[in-house]
Amino acid sequence: MSREFELCPGRRVGGEQPCFIIAEIGQNHQGDLAIAKRMIRMAKDCGADCAKFQKSELEYKFNKKALERPYTCKHSWGKTYGEHKRHLEFSHDQYRELKKYAEEIGIFFTASGMDEMAVEFLHELDVPFFKVGSGDTNNFPYLEKTAKKGRPMVISSGMQSMNTMHQVYQMVKPINPNFCFLQCTSAYPLQPEDVNLRVISAYQSAFPDIPIGYSGHETGIAISVAAVAMGAKVVERHVTLDKTWKGSDHQASLEPNELAELVKAIRTVEKAMGSPVKQLLPCEMACNEKLGKSVVAKVTIPEGAVLTLDMLTVKVGEPKGFPPEAIFDLVGQKVKKSIEEDETITEQAVENHAKKVKC
Repeated sequence: MSREFELCPGRRVGGEQPCFIIAEIGQNHQGDLAIAKRMIRMAKDCGADCAKFQKSELEYKFNKKALERPYTCKHSWGKTYGEHKRHLEFSHDQYRELKKYAEEIGIFFTASGMDEMAVEFLHELDVPFFKVGSGDTNNFPYLEKTAKKGRPMVISSGMQSMNTMHQVYQMVKPINPNFCFLQCTSAYPLQPEDVNLRVISAYQSAFPDIPIGYSGHETGIAISVAAVAMGAKVVERHVTLDKTWKGSDHQASLEPNELAELVKAIRTVEKAMGSPVKQLLPCEMACNEKLGKSVVAKVTIPEGAVLTLDMLTVKVGEPKGFPPEAIFDLVGQKVKKSIEEDETITEQAVENHAKKVKC
């Protein structure tokens, strides 16, 4: 069982805690502060635990040529990639406003720090935890500096190998024990055959002392629900108000009705996981009383006879008698009174029978 830690004030993850659901707004706000607030409200109304954005200090994330390269695709917000990214990037003051809004409506707020300077700002902003995007998981200087901030960390693993994830674990663990890994495949939208949910189990085996979660870019909710059934303690999904909006992430995002359905399905699955103890449950008693079978006489059995298997059969009987699993225990027992054909075998009819207690 993975250890627990407090990811946000008053909210623990891991162990038997409920799955922590992150609504990844990212840059699906189209660079519009009002839309961003609508999306935070949507995440709250749909039952997500956290609304998350992506924060970059562009000159620290990209080199000059990357920002100057032409960017003329249908999703572009500018003639160059730099212009495009600047349109989508909120200022520090706007981030403060968004965090304040999230606090006012009662949902946790954080962002992926997409470079070291962005992490510095988010630390100053006092976010509850740092999200490390897949693109920085093998950025070891960034990872070490982020871990040293002392805030809990959620680390995605898209584009990485198991060997790299072992290195990440070995680097972060001694500095900051409060972190988890998310299985992730960095494709938008993600095809089912590339999800590899079994990596969740591999991570659980390789890193048994940290929670494991899932960050998905697939369409629909079924795969994310399956991840929870496999033990994912954090689930992150991109969200949007409209999949037809301009932007490459919208198609791989959940609209409000889908996010609400995902939250509902995850909470249902968590209830359904239940207990590992297999036993007759109170809710099964009515069915057992109506349809549960008993040992009955296959033939007329005279008083004093020693029971043999060919004297016995199993049917839904009235009244209830010995359960079917007791039929072999009855063989060799003597009956105290005659039993008619098709009559239920009861304890009162069997001599010195010690009833076995079910464990």
